[in-house]
Amino acid sequence: MQAPSHQQIVISGVGGQGVLFVTRLLAEAAIAKGLAVLSSETHGMAQRGGTVLSHLKLGDFSSPLIRPEHADLLLALKAENIAQHAAFLKPDGWIAVNAAAAAGNSGGHCTRALDADRLARRLANPRAVNLILLGFALAAGALPAEGRKPLFCDLADIQSVLQKRLGATPALLQDALGALAAGAAAPTAR
Repeated sequence: MQAPSHQQIVISGVGGQGVLFVTRLLAEAAIAKGLAVLSSETHGMAQRGGTVLSHLKLGDFSSPLIRPEHADLLLALKAENIAQHAAFLKPDGWIAVNAAAAAGNSGGHCTRALDADRLARRLANPRAVNLILLGFALAAGALPAEGRKPLFCDLADIQSVLQKRLGATPALLQDALGALAAGAAAPTAR
């Protein structure tokens, strides 16, 4: 299946989880593919652990904000954020969530869960939850199931962006690539 050139993604978490970093990685991967990109974020009380929400639109759009029932994917770095942001999803949209099991309040959307916190602790890299979940979403999005639209990019695209961004700091790059790969290798849970 060919990767779409028109996609809307909502990334949700709390301050300090790397929501904006993941958004930038995805935006840079889209730009490298020659796609038009719009993004927007809200920070709330991010410095105090409040919600951070990022909108990423790929393709011919005139506004960076995603309207309710228009997102293809919700990448939720905290399970609690599904209740707040699942309304952004299209009826056939799906969720990749950092949770031990598929969280409730998904509005009936296909939900793939990974305990990224546990995996990050096992990697001795607790700040890598965002990259672990991104790797997981890239792998889960590549699986043809439930009519899910594949992501516009793949693991190699994000690895390339990480190489460009972090290439000057080899240890940081290796940690980032390891976290991304660990997420991609994790089994997809419902």
